Amino acid sequence: MNSISGNEVVFRGFRIATMEPNPAGLKCELSNASLCDLADQTDYGMLNGTAIGVEGGKIKWLALERELDQTELTFAQTVDGAGKLLAPGFIDCHSHLVFGGNRASEWEQRLNGSSYQEIAKQGGGILSTVSATRAATEEQLFQSAAKRIDSLLREGVTTVEIKSGYGLDLDSELKMLRVANRLGAEFPVCVEATLLAAHAVAPEFKGNPDGFIQYVCDTIIPQSVEFCSAVDAFCETIAFDLAQTKLVFERAKQFELNIKIHAEQLSHSGAAALAANMGAISADHLEYLSEQDCVTLGRQGTVATLLPGAFYCLNEKQKPPVAALRENQVPIAIATDSNPGSSPVLSLLLMGNMACNLFGLTPSEAFAGMTINAAKALRLDHKIGSIKKGKQADFATWNVNSPAELVYSIGGNPSAGVYKFGKRTHF
Repeated sequence: MNSISGNEVVFRGFRIATMEPNPAGLKCELSNASLCDLADQTDYGMLNGTAIGVEGGKIKWLALERELDQTELTFAQTVDGAGKLLAPGFIDCHSHLVFGGNRASEWEQRLNGSSYQEIAKQGGGILSTVSATRAATEEQLFQSAAKRIDSLLREGVTTVEIKSGYGLDLDSELKMLRVANRLGAEFPVCVEATLLAAHAVAPEFKGNPDGFIQYVCDTIIPQSVEFCSAVDAFCETIAFDLAQTKLVFERAKQFELNIKIHAEQLSHSGAAALAANMGAISADHLEYLSEQDCVTLGRQGTVATLLPGAFYCLNEKQKPPVAALRENQVPIAIATDSNPGSSPVLSLLLMGNMACNLFGLTPSEAFAGMTINAAKALRLDHKIGSIKKGKQADFATWNVNSPAELVYSIGGNPSAGVYKFGKRTHF
């Protein structure tokens, strides 16, 4: 009982999806008794009859409700769930929310038979967004991104990664990173900003990708360090090769930045294995990942972030090797890849459904992919992604009976309330 002061905000009356592998091993802070008699040994780590005490924005304790009722303690506030589901706040671990303009016309071109690669070679694709993003003011970028991020937050997202990559010069990349960080300061969400300057060859370096990579390494990365926590690169036939990607990652590591990669989306290059062997925290897309690549990711502890929105919008046919990822115990994360070209998606719930229906994930795998494994993809699983003493009190509450219902449904938003650091932010 030493851990309970009476100053906490108490969440009770919820069915709790802890996303912890052994919820029965959690202890009641009132008696040090195991919560095992109230734990449902499912992949969601369900707990019933358990209260959560929150103080200072963190989970301070878990306690049996029946024991809590036998005390004379009063609390700062009690939130009664009335049987609703409480789960960790969702984490969108791969997005491109900051950009100018839109690419609806290119989407129409694809529907009329042009490929993503053909459009890119004609000066469309990423470079068309680069032009619009460079022309936009910082305030314009913020206002447009604010609408997008609000859509995610209303669906229970409490942490989001936002990449740059539509500037491709120092000033524009910094502009995007500043907007990303401002979103985190002005909205109830944690933003992890990632530098993706190696997204495409800048127009000024047309025909000289090596020169552009040198510019990224010598100029953009060193001056972006204070604005980002990771560096990403797009290794693909329409972007950069293995040697160029390796240079970017070597430079990032000199500044102790995390590394991530867009890899094996349109063809197999070996980029995912390269990144994993260099210590990448995640490799993303992965439709053309090989079985040997899966072995490497599993051995190195690199998260596989699957992006069903891009797969769907590009009408791709090659699916990520989910069975091989499972076999090699590679953590699988799910994200929106929200961007103006290949994944104009603003619903992580929808991505969970698509991950199951398109890629063959189980509902529990998809749910883990939006919580604990998404946290691992940002190297934040010590802080967020599950309900555990000491972690941030980032909760999403839902008008559903089980986590699987959230992945099963298409459309609608059954949110009953979103809490960041224990404070209600939406609904």
